Amino acid sequence: MQNINSYSEITPELLALSKLSREHGQIDPALYTKYEVKRGLRDLNGKGVLAGLTDISEIISYTIEDSDMIPCDGRLYYRGYKIQDLVSGFEKDNRFGFEEIAYLLLFGKLPDKNDLANFKQMLGEYRSLPTHFVRDIIMKAPSKDMMNALARSILTMYAYDDRADDTSIENVVRQSVQLISLFPLISVYAYHAYNHYHDGASLIIHPPKPELSTAEHILYLLRPDGRYSELEAKMLDLGLVLHMEHGGGNNSTFTTHVVSSSGTDTYSAIAAALGSLKGPKHGGANVKVVKMFDDLKANVPNWSDEGALRDYLCKLLDREAFDHSGLIYGMGHAVYSLSDPRSEIFKTHVASLAKEKGREEELALYNTVERLAKEVIFEKRKIYKGVSANIDFYSGFVYSMLDLPTELFTPMFASARIVGWSAHRLEELATGGKIIRPAYKSVCKRKTYESLKKR
Repeated sequence: MQNINSYSEITPELLALSKLSREHGQIDPALYTKYEVKRGLRDLNGKGVLAGLTDISEIISYTIEDSDMIPCDGRLYYRGYKIQDLVSGFEKDNRFGFEEIAYLLLFGKLPDKNDLANFKQMLGEYRSLPTHFVRDIIMKAPSKDMMNALARSILTMYAYDDRADDTSIENVVRQSVQLISLFPLISVYAYHAYNHYHDGASLIIHPPKPELSTAEHILYLLRPDGRYSELEAKMLDLGLVLHMEHGGGNNSTFTTHVVSSSGTDTYSAIAAALGSLKGPKHGGANVKVVKMFDDLKANVPNWSDEGALRDYLCKLLDREAFDHSGLIYGMGHAVYSLSDPRSEIFKTHVASLAKEKGREEELALYNTVERLAKEVIFEKRKIYKGVSANIDFYSGFVYSMLDLPTELFTPMFASARIVGWSAHRLEELATGGKIIRPAYKSVCKRKTYESLKKR
């Protein structure tokens, strides 16, 4: 066997072993039908298997008429409140909404003025990392992936918490509020460290400002001059609210329930959720949308040529363009059918930001692609529940207009969803259920052991 010179090297010996893993790791798809396995905890129609109860949020994508599922415009409720009403409420008062809606999800009721003021003050006061944390944890071995850096930092926070393993509701509330406050700080600091050490950019570490809203604080920390417009901050705030929670069944939130049910500490549970959200099938989808549009622009220079756009979209579905996945990123959702309410809300706000940024022509391209993609998907795919643009379709465009680097797209998702994860962890602990352990059926054939000499 040859010496392994590189930590990341895949040697010929490892290649040979990987063939064995692939050969013995594949399950015959027909067996899932034979044993009526709900693969991915979904039935054949894509409907999720009922695995739990929650009082935190609700998603409605269909109605029942004469025992038939009828697709409808998507609806999303936070603690029983329609998401459109919540957004309209803080926008009419010209307020930022993140802190108010975070309070609602965590504690089950809308805050009054005093509640909200105290909660904002608490979040601001928690915007400080332990002494030398930035230098010793974030600056050393900066990761090219900010989700990796964020997860590593959250796990390290365990060592600084004298009550890390205390799973009482009171202590987990304290940990949750601290993490909600620190997620944006750690994410942006990690990006600046990576940008400095890997790309040679100037190192910028602004001190936290407790008086700013969460959205304002992110833009202040990110930009060298710390400046931003009110519209920019309000659009980021809206994005955070819309990404904050999405039922107990999404992959990362279900991960939070699963890991929390074992009785483990908050930092381990949230790090596990981060690992789930990092995946391109979950939190990384908006990055894929932006990169897909970059590839589209390179291949279709005339954005008003709908024939050429349609041809490109067909190539995407035929695995002949972009990443050859067969997907039009940002189109379709595991739950929603006719519309994603989060995307619909975002769409009504994007035009004002596009005008401020001089990117109205690009917005028109997004609108055209959304319309054509629906037609192409219906022509080339068997769709049982309808297809529509999901929140990732427009959120990546919004983040790019805010000059957020793509490396921070998914951490911004995490900085919002940490609220939902925390609420679900508290719900799991308060309910005190059994450890979550679904059944798996073995399809392995019985074998007779042979001694080493005979193999």
